[in-house]
Amino acid sequence: MVTFLSGGTGTPKFLAGADATFAPAETTVVANTGDDVELGGHLVCPDLDTVLFLDGDELDTDTWWGIADDTAETHDELLALADAAGLAGGPRYLPAEAQTDGRDIARWRRFSGVAEFMHIGDRDRAVHITRTGLLDEGHTLTEATTHLADAFVLDRTLLPMSDDPVATLVHTPDGPMHFQEFWVARNGDPEIEDVEFRGGADATATDAVLTALAEPVVVGPSNPVTSIGPMLAVEGIEDALAETTVVAVSPFVEDQVFSGPAAKLMEAVGYDPSTAGVADAYPFADAFVLDTEDGTALDRPVVRTDTAMDDEADAARVTRAVAEALEVAR
Repeated sequence: MVTFLSGGTGTPKFLAGADATFAPAETTVVANTGDDVELGGHLVCPDLDTVLFLDGDELDTDTWWGIADDTAETHDELLALADAAGLAGGPRYLPAEAQTDGRDIARWRRFSGVAEFMHIGDRDRAVHITRTGLLDEGHTLTEATTHLADAFVLDRTLLPMSDDPVATLVHTPDGPMHFQEFWVARNGDPEIEDVEFRGGADATATDAVLTALAEPVVVGPSNPVTSIGPMLAVEGIEDALAETTVVAVSPFVEDQVFSGPAAKLMEAVGYDPSTAGVADAYPFADAFVLDTEDGTALDRPVVRTDTAMDDEADAARVTRAVAEALEVAR
């Protein structure tokens, strides 16, 4: 059994080629929920859904977001209605007093559905409506995720990092922004003063997550700050990682990041934006997988391979390196 920590697109790209090395029925994915956001009354869980759609053979792998060939008539109509009504485009927040009311799992922050700023397809939206309905019926996020995994016929076990609300907020000169606003609506352009995992101090890992983390763990090439950071803020997770075997795949080649805002975010929170900085952020990691062009000297075992992943064959190569690193780390 092996457990993967997943957020963003880096780890899902890795998982796309993992099946030959790590049988899905013997693997668990613990997904970041710090990116989750309530939009128009529906809870959107981007990192859970990317794995859900990937393992359900439905993911749009051109964007690594949403369902392939999905229509977006509802989204387009929302934008058209707002424009016709003379309403400013999104993101539009609910009033301040509504930000921490309502569904606990979605608080901090809750967005209006007027001129929604995230592109959500019609089938994708059905997933969010079903998830939100299950939560309103009294199910936990873990239980709702299990039902959705059954619907998509997943062999792999998919778990949210917690059933408690945690929100990644990026502090900027213009005030705090939910990560989805910072990255999706603002294209990651605002200056970053700090990153906060609001609710992390009050959140706890579920028994299912702690059981999964008792197995060897692979931290994929996800953003260390906003994909893995929210998990480490949850009570019980970092302690569990310190007690098990952990292999991490660097999302950098020395000081060059493969994609996304990882470098900017790491520098903002005090880590060097590099593989060395990733190692500092992961003191619990027992071994690392680095790119063959990455000459970073670490104080832990290293397995090197070409870590660029453009297709499943690339992902399978990296997966084999991870398996080798797990043997070394043990």
